[in-house]
Amino acid sequence: MTDPIPDTDAIRTGGCHCGAVRYVATGQAAHHALCHCSDCRRWSGAPMVGWIAFREEQLTVTGDTRSYASSALATRDFCGRCGTGLFYRNPTYLPGIVDIQSGTLDDQAGDPPGAHIMVKDRVGWLDDIDALPRFATYPGVD
Repeated sequence: MTDPIPDTDAIRTGGCHCGAVRYVATGQAAHHALCHCSDCRRWSGAPMVGWIAFREEQLTVTGDTRSYASSALATRDFCGRCGTGLFYRNPTYLPGIVDIQSGTLDDQAGDPPGAHIMVKDRVGWLDDIDALPRFATYPGVD
């Protein structure tokens, strides 16, 4: 994967859409990647999902999360109130690591992703995504 994100003193905060779940991640992130696997796409309803990884002991969570066994090896946590996807754990392949959906960070610009993963599952139309027209807001809205 990529080198760890270098800021060892960083404090990152984030939470769900409704605000019922908040989290703080401290220290150095292991990596930040965009995942294209079909599980992540179905879980999020998006063509890819950003995940920033920390050791379990670096994460403090407040609020009510619910857990879902998304496979025989992995669980995904989400807000029990609004349903926002938040965390992914797979102790077999990522022991001691919790992946945080980076779209839930308060500062999403602070840690840019360093890799695309599971590109074997990538949606084909993403290859030409930069060719699409761009609008600052909804088309026709000032």
